[in-house]
Amino acid sequence: MPNQLKQSPCELCASRKHSLFSDLSEQHICSISDSKNSISHKKGQILYYEGTKPLGIFCIKSGVVKVYKTASNGKEQIIHLAKSGDFLGYTALLSEENYTNSATIIEEATICFIPRDAFLNTLFANTPFFKRITKALSHELGVMEEKLTDSTQKSIRERLAYILLQLSHSFGVEGDNSRKIDLILSREEIAGLVGTATESVIRLLSEFKKDEMIELEGKKIIIKDPKGLARLSDFYA
Repeated sequence: MPNQLKQSPCELCASRKHSLFSDLSEQHICSISDSKNSISHKKGQILYYEGTKPLGIFCIKSGVVKVYKTASNGKEQIIHLAKSGDFLGYTALLSEENYTNSATIIEEATICFIPRDAFLNTLFANTPFFKRITKALSHELGVMEEKLTDSTQKSIRERLAYILLQLSHSFGVEGDNSRKIDLILSREEIAGLVGTATESVIRLLSEFKKDEMIELEGKKIIIKDPKGLARLSDFYA
């Protein structure tokens, strides 16, 4: 079960500078802080389910959350991986619709829940914040359009190369002439990100290793040739 934590003020939160709350006035950030609840979640716990009604939004203080849809055959299509500073659930809240996806903790996380009224009151009282949320929604739409295009025009091999580069950028740790993806993802989860079968991901990772573009360290992946992956992900350009 999730564990409620001692509440720390939003104005002292390190992840705030990476979030949409970064430029809120002291008055508004204190209002949000007074309304929120900080909860500790373990790996595998569900944050919310597709089809349920949003009662507020989630702001990730630490940890990683996968946002995904489940197909009729039970397979997961991962939409994105959310990390420190990211908001979740505000799209459904603003559209006054049920969640169109589900969210599950994949790396132990501390997440703040902000009730609907506290979020909306701040949104409508602060024009710059309203503009930032609108910009974020527009960006999400653009990302989804790009993913749709990639899924129809790029091969599985190209999409996997691109996903590895994205993971390296978001979760990478620099090493000697390499960059380790410091996040444990199962092969099924990587397949869910790419939008393919697990067997295809296993085979292609072995090929990438053989071609010395990556190295495997247990479930973690080390990027050895980012330029090679970049060329591969862009239709071999």
